[in-house]
Amino acid sequence: MQLNVRDAAELLFVSEKTIYRWVKQNELPAYKINGQYRFSRAELLEWATSHRINISTQIFQEIDVGSVPSPGLAEALRVGGIHYRIGGTEKASVLKACIDVMPLPEGVDRKLLFQVIMARETLGTTAVGDGVAIPHVRNPIVLHLPRPMISLFFLDSSIEFGALDGKPVHTLFVIASPTISAHLNLLSQLAFALRQTEFKEIIARRGSREEIDEEARRIARLIDERREASTASQGEEE
Repeated sequence: MQLNVRDAAELLFVSEKTIYRWVKQNELPAYKINGQYRFSRAELLEWATSHRINISTQIFQEIDVGSVPSPGLAEALRVGGIHYRIGGTEKASVLKACIDVMPLPEGVDRKLLFQVIMARETLGTTAVGDGVAIPHVRNPIVLHLPRPMISLFFLDSSIEFGALDGKPVHTLFVIASPTISAHLNLLSQLAFALRQTEFKEIIARRGSREEIDEEARRIARLIDERREASTASQGEEE
């Protein structure tokens, strides 16, 4: 779904004037269609995460997950796995090492997945600051996965990833999904989680699988609570 200026302003908690200013300064990715600015929801999420800008929980209500069930953050991490001591000395070798150990179905072409993730990196870094990056493919439907997943990787050595804050990356969350809607749902949950102090602290110290799972489940409950509160608020306004 393409967003207009008003949609973007509401999701980022800023004025429409600010959206126009960011676009004119070439800071916010936008497309001009029939003289009107339009925004990709995925690109907006990526941009907001990398710039540490809060996103309205309204986004959780608007994403239609379609026919493929979209898991919560904790379930997606259980499917994708949490992996420690990943080797590699630069972006390409690290990403290849990550893809090699991802629990992908036998029919998934790992070489293709590596190529499309690297192609995405050429469009702009997926590093979001504080040593974290979220590599993913631009068109997730090419993967033909039975379930969406997030694989978490802790690197042996930090590497340069072109992060806006200049910090090398030590942690990767790799999102893999069979549908765009499920991809957006997981990306929005992960973006929300990375703004939570407790989650960031556990990731920074490379907590245990049990600790990360427990915190991911807590965040899922928090998202549900905020979604319900937002729905109730909209009902009162109507």
